[in-house]
Amino acid sequence: MEKISVFLDDHRRAPLGYVLAETIDECLELLRNFRIEHLSLDHDLLSKTRNGFLLVQMMIREKLFANRITIHSANSVGGKAMYNCLKQAQQDAVMPTTTILSLRPLPLHFFPPRVLQHYLDIL
Repeated sequence: MEKISVFLDDHRRAPLGYVLAETIDECLELLRNFRIEHLSLDHDLLSKTRNGFLLVQMMIREKLFANRITIHSANSVGGKAMYNCLKQAQQDAVMPTTTILSLRPLPLHFFPPRVLQHYLDIL
């Protein structure tokens, strides 16, 4: 199975080397069909109800994870809820403890060089 990195966002462009998913359905399809090295997630998507938090719940239910997961949402409440949900899944031994989880909000229109380095280090 091919290994890829995925960037879920309906507004930002994906960093170089990442596959862009604009909906949770696109992201789930990639999670089900590829080994994911790095998964970077946004909370707020076009659909108010089919957002990043719902995706995280579905990932946990279906045990679909990546080697590394970053929550990049600028929505501090939604992003923290996603992070805490995944952290709890790790504590409950649903998600592997080897999965690296981070909360690193990104601005909407600009990737500062030191923030972008987080994505380049993974490739």
